[in-house]
Amino acid sequence: MSDARRAAGRRVAAPMAVLVATLAGLLGPAPVVNAAGSSAAVAPCPANVGEKATCYTGQDANGAYFTMAVPKKWNGSLVVHAHGGPDFAYDSSSTDEELERWAVMVDEGYAWAASSYRRGGYGVRMAAADTENVRQLFVERFGKPARTYLHGQSFGGNVAAKVAETYAKKPGLYDGVLLTNGLLAGGSRGYDHRVDLRVVYQYYCGNLPRPTEPQYPLWQGLPADSTLTPEDVLGRLQECTGIDSDAAERTEAQQRNLSEIVAVTRMSEDTLATNLLYATFLFQDIVFKRLDGGNPFGNRGVHYDGSRDDAALNAGVARFSADRTARRDLSYDADLTGKITLPVLTLHAIHDPQVYVEHEAAYRETVRRAGRADDLVQTFTNESDHSELSTAEYANSIAALDSWVRSGRRPTARSIADSCGAFDKSYGSGCFYDPGFSPESYASQVRPRPGGQNWPVMTAAEEAVWSRVPGIGIAP
Repeated sequence: MSDARRAAGRRVAAPMAVLVATLAGLLGPAPVVNAAGSSAAVAPCPANVGEKATCYTGQDANGAYFTMAVPKKWNGSLVVHAHGGPDFAYDSSSTDEELERWAVMVDEGYAWAASSYRRGGYGVRMAAADTENVRQLFVERFGKPARTYLHGQSFGGNVAAKVAETYAKKPGLYDGVLLTNGLLAGGSRGYDHRVDLRVVYQYYCGNLPRPTEPQYPLWQGLPADSTLTPEDVLGRLQECTGIDSDAAERTEAQQRNLSEIVAVTRMSEDTLATNLLYATFLFQDIVFKRLDGGNPFGNRGVHYDGSRDDAALNAGVARFSADRTARRDLSYDADLTGKITLPVLTLHAIHDPQVYVEHEAAYRETVRRAGRADDLVQTFTNESDHSELSTAEYANSIAALDSWVRSGRRPTARSIADSCGAFDKSYGSGCFYDPGFSPESYASQVRPRPGGQNWPVMTAAEEAVWSRVPGIGIAP
């Protein structure tokens, strides 16, 4: 098994946090508590931050861990970071690891702060509230920064975009937003490719569940009482496809199954394991722990193609429709309205294998339909990674956002590409911008469900109505 696959397995295998939530009144936005009393203690910085900053750690009143770093040569501004995932449990090392990964922000002179989120599992509004909490904690400890920027990566892009649409409506809290490889299609459509993988995988492999095991609806991911581990799921993937074996060592049936699954799902072979783990364990978390057993997913009306026998595939693949209430709750929690009120800059790898670049097309249309297109600038690079792009590009992006906020002059994809070289002189990691690139529609990569090509999924008016109905959403 590859190191990446082992890492994915370890991530999902972490014990899920147990949450006993009592709904009282409205569910969204999740409550932001007064941060007073949450102490930030001086702590060792990660090795790559070293003596360049003073680091602080602690735990807020909701139980979320946090890490802050203030550079010795602080430029007076703050980056509030929303991390990816979601993982199924967090501890005090979670945000330290995020700081280590995003040390470039400290290198560029910015103070940095991040929350682990109060619990593992799914919950975008909850994570947005915890992200706002850590900003409050920073202000109470160090005073109001000259400027405050949000940064969201992957799932954290969804979180940071939600912060921008909720808490950032209040003037003076945030000044700009940077979203990198962000999951910007939202919750109700952002996982449809994994729904497709779940049913296509079962059609070809028939081992999750096996015929001899109790059957269950595939939209559950796994039954609530399943004892399967990530290693078990990956073992079944290997059994069916030989994915961890050299091609010469696979049986004819394994190679055929692997080729068919890759062709139909439009996923690269090296992402199947991670996506299958999310399509089992994350779906299980969403359905049973967040939506009281309701089904937010559907694939009825989807036409699958790319196989050797599309007719047989479409006739035999499992079909189901989303439960209206569950889908509404997931949408309220995680979909975006596009009603931004401050500059938003995005950076996305064109060949991102996990969060497809077409998420940017969904966000572009969402923001445009909300009448806020002038507040969005999108940039794209010819890279093939999801988790780590060029350090020079990250430094260039936060500088471009800062310049936009300071000057009021909206940059272009070309001007941002042209400015990267100066940062590459320091970081030597390369600049791979393609300023002429524009992604095709989300439906060009992820098969749309009937009626699923209109954006935004949730309008600002719908959000306003739903926010006044007790019980809608996902409990924090």
